Amino acid sequence: MNQVNDRNRDIGPFVPQPDDDQIICRCEEVTKGEIRRAVHDGMWTITEVRRCLRTGMGLCQGQTCAKLVKRIVAAELHIPQSELEPATSRAPMRPIEMRVFANEDGEVKTDE
Repeated sequence: MNQVNDRNRDIGPFVPQPDDDQIICRCEEVTKGEIRRAVHDGMWTITEVRRCLRTGMGLCQGQTCAKLVKRIVAAELHIPQSELEPATSRAPMRPIEMRVFANEDGEVKTDE
C-alpha cells in the first residue's frame, strides 16, 4: 500500500509558513497556504485538492500549476511526488459563440 492511501499515519500539525500567501493557481487564485491547509484537513490526493479548491480547473486546466500543486501536496505528506496519482488534465479551451457552429461552410459571418 502506498503512503497516500494510509490515512492512519500522522503528517503532523499545520504550521503556517511565511510564503503561504503565494499564489500557486493563478486562474483560480489559490494560495500555497490553502493547498497546505487542505492536505492537513484530509485531502491527500491531487483529485481531492482539485475538487475542494479548484486548482487546475481554471482556463489553463492546470498547465501552469499542476506541478507546483503536486510538489506542495507531496511535501506536506512527506512522500515522493511519484506516489501521487496525477489529476485528469484537459486541453485548454475557449468559449465559442454558437453562430460559429451554425455556419456549415466554416466562415464566420458578421452582422452587417
